[in-house]
Amino acid sequence: MTEYGLKRHFDSGAARLLGDLVTQVHPQFDLEGYVTEVAALVPPLELKDRVRVLSDGLRSRLPEDYPQALATLLSILGEELAEGDGLFNTSWYLMPVARFVEDHGLGHPEISLDAIEQITRRHTGEYAIRPYLDQHHEITMERVRAWAGSPSLNVRRLASEGIRPRLPWARTLHRFVQDPTPVLEVLEALRSDPSPYVRKSVANNLNDIARDHPDAVLDVLERWAAESPTPETEWISRHALRVLVKNGDQRALALSGVTGGEHVRADRLVLSPTTIRLGESVTLRAEIRNTDRHAHTVAVDYVVHHVRNNGRTLPKVFKLASVELGPGESRVVEKRHPVREITTRRYYPGTHVIDLQVNGRVVAADGFELVT
Repeated sequence: MTEYGLKRHFDSGAARLLGDLVTQVHPQFDLEGYVTEVAALVPPLELKDRVRVLSDGLRSRLPEDYPQALATLLSILGEELAEGDGLFNTSWYLMPVARFVEDHGLGHPEISLDAIEQITRRHTGEYAIRPYLDQHHEITMERVRAWAGSPSLNVRRLASEGIRPRLPWARTLHRFVQDPTPVLEVLEALRSDPSPYVRKSVANNLNDIARDHPDAVLDVLERWAAESPTPETEWISRHALRVLVKNGDQRALALSGVTGGEHVRADRLVLSPTTIRLGESVTLRAEIRNTDRHAHTVAVDYVVHHVRNNGRTLPKVFKLASVELGPGESRVVEKRHPVREITTRRYYPGTHVIDLQVNGRVVAADGFELVT
């Protein structure tokens, strides 16, 4: 569920759903006032501000004593999510409860961290924990290290997701951008986790770190490959390296099991048609050959240099194929590439150059003309 798709759920209906649960354990709760307030305030707001309105509305209507108010909210959480349950589909309405702890609990770090652990079992605490990492760093990291050994997959996932340096929709953890060592130490306990949900978080965390400290991540993953040669660790490594692989980092490519890009040649890249309009497609076709006496598995990508409004270009890497080539073997690779506007990209007329890459090395190039 995208942020846009999710935000529309946080309206008066969400207030009534959440308020009904609160009223069952706290009958004095002003349900109708809560619903009316949310209905009046949220229409012009985006997701985070809508969630804040619902959270603040809870705070103003629950007991002034924070521990008592928190206990009320924790009593409505329900059962823990199982592997595969989507938190944004199953328990999305608990987001204001997590925001309540994020915004109002910093004066009570111990019970708030207890609450975040309980919330993450039913929803997620990845956003709520971040101000605690800033203002109560040592006790929060002590909890995080303990959570990495939890029998709950949701809690183990929080140990990774909560300390991602560049978590989407969240404040950047600048101390970990500067020095990711404490994060990497936590991930050691999760490097062969049995849960796909946890492994995905570990891979995303490493991918975040690799943007600023690629060598540190590569050092860790090379060591893990030697010390922990399990399918789970291999999966984490492969997904953690996706940006470095797209950027043609040779160490990352070697860890991903591809070799010999320097021995692969392509006579030319053929694009058809060479002139198109927005909404049409261009087909890429090339013959690649292995000039080495040894077999190699190579990653074939292509880079579209999109023309911008100011005439400059912006490159975007797309996956094409993983190809096994025997000694002296040739193989035709082909891909149909649609040229249509999406929410994150606008197209402008002009010559769009496409590079064909093998293991991050450009082996051929051509271009097509986009006309209006």
